[in-house]
Amino acid sequence: MRPRTAFKLIRLELAREPGHPEGDPGHAYRMLLPLNENGQIDPVAWKADPARCRVARIDPEGEQIGQLVHGPGGRWSVDYPTGQGHSDVGFRFEDERFIPGEYVTIKRDDGEHTYRVVSQQSL
Repeated sequence: MRPRTAFKLIRLELAREPGHPEGDPGHAYRMLLPLNENGQIDPVAWKADPARCRVARIDPEGEQIGQLVHGPGGRWSVDYPTGQGHSDVGFRFEDERFIPGEYVTIKRDDGEHTYRVVSQQSL
């Protein structure tokens, strides 16, 4: 039996790291993700409605809106419209649980950063 899936609005905030000893809520992501009952991304639900899976990358320069993409080998990434010059890659997103208190790693153009899941809202 397949786990139940629901779309959730997730907020990630930068966890503590060099230069940000307390973390930084000004470096964050808002993600609309299809999660199973374990809090993991459901690739079958994503495939049924990929356009719904949006991501906002928030930093002091502003907000950029991208699309969650599922690539070869199960790799999850965020593609931003042409001209924004980057994409972000989720480290082991296929195994991560997007529930408050958990941590996830995202590789950006400036290196890998760890984010804490601070909220999850049902839609």
